[in-house]
Amino acid sequence: MLLDTHVFLWWLFNDPKLSDKVRDILQDFDNSIFVSSVSVWEITTKYRLGKLPAASSVAENVPYWIIKAGFKPLAITPEHAQLSGNWDVNHRDPFDRMLAAQSKLEDLYLISFDKIFSVFPIKTIC
Repeated sequence: MLLDTHVFLWWLFNDPKLSDKVRDILQDFDNSIFVSSVSVWEITTKYRLGKLPAASSVAENVPYWIIKAGFKPLAITPEHAQLSGNWDVNHRDPFDRMLAAQSKLEDLYLISFDKIFSVFPIKTIC
């Protein structure tokens, strides 16, 4: 399973917006949970721009927090980039496009509460 960036942050900050269903999935050590390199990029970029002021400790060392949470990092490959760039869907956010491409090519469910992912032919959990 692949986490959308907001789900990863909600998990780290124990945000009540995270559903019990998703909490159960993330707490189950039998599940392989991935956080994409694109989420690292998104967190650090949004923090730098002042859009995530509460995430300073995370933004300082996102890879540390991925491992501390018990998750696995997922690198971006040329194949991910190719699909993300070429996908003929009406969605402009490069972070979302990459997460969708990784979800598709790695055959991973994307855990997200963002309904926009319905435009992509991927499996989601919310």
